[in-house]
Amino acid sequence: MKQPKSKQPRKQRKFLYNADLHLRRKLMSAHLSEELRKKYNRRSFPVRKGDEVEIMRGQFKGKKGKVAKVDVQKYKVYVEGVTRKKVDGTEVLVPIHPSNLKIISLNLDDDRRVKALERKVSEVASQKVTSA
Repeated sequence: MKQPKSKQPRKQRKFLYNADLHLRRKLMSAHLSEELRKKYNRRSFPVRKGDEVEIMRGQFKGKKGKVAKVDVQKYKVYVEGVTRKKVDGTEVLVPIHPSNLKIISLNLDDDRRVKALERKVSEVASQKVTSA
């Protein structure tokens, strides 16, 4: 599935609703904190279970916690400690859209993820060398 070249909101929305799961994972990115931005030379990165995030918008603004679950089909992230009480008294995690999150620390257990971060850093370094 190709991303539409149109700027029309209805076509952009249709793309999001019909996107394949491997594309949705990329679309589920959150902004990086200022320290991580400087370290990795990138603005955002896909959210993953185990990342520590801060909620930037909504009822739970300012809360920090680890990502407990990422639901790619619903475009939602569940953060530990961000719960709502149901009528029967049970606590459930509240779904949050990744655009409302800021990543404070990354879960770097996976080598592929580390390589993806380093790839961008090495590209920027090579560009600085060639331009100087």
